[in-house]
Amino acid sequence: MNTRTLVALSLFVGIGATLHLLLPGSLSMKPDMSLLMMFLGILLFPGVKNVLLLGIATGLLSGLTTTFPGGFLPNLIDKPLTAFLFYGMVILTAKYAHTVYGAAFLSVVGTVISGILFLGSAALLVGLPAPILALAVTAVLPATVLNGLLMGIMYPVVKSIMKRSSLMQPAA
Repeated sequence: MNTRTLVALSLFVGIGATLHLLLPGSLSMKPDMSLLMMFLGILLFPGVKNVLLLGIATGLLSGLTTTFPGGFLPNLIDKPLTAFLFYGMVILTAKYAHTVYGAAFLSVVGTVISGILFLGSAALLVGLPAPILALAVTAVLPATVLNGLLMGIMYPVVKSIMKRSSLMQPAA
């Protein structure tokens, strides 16, 4: 891992944390935009060390900026696990993962995984403020659609910028 990669990953984490903090939510939950930035970082800089760094940093910052009651620990569980599961999907679908549609689809699946892990760990650790199905429909489903659409828009733009700024290898 070189300095340029660390700088790029820290920018993704910082932008994700800022969006997560500023984006308004509904009731006790809001879409987790830091998740989208974590996925973007994994797609552009795949590697076990990068995934570990992104998962832990995103989990910590998401936990600190969450509005979900008792959501810090569930974020610490959810984000690293989701990061590695997403990375596994990227590896398994390597031929398609780096296309706009592939990145958007993986973001949708990754967001569902993250939502399940978050709600499941929150239910076990701190309890849920509403039935799990209601939270899945009102928070996970909208976040899934939003993350898929935003990834479809952002991935080609960010990939192009990263290549032009020489922060990313042209092959990825």
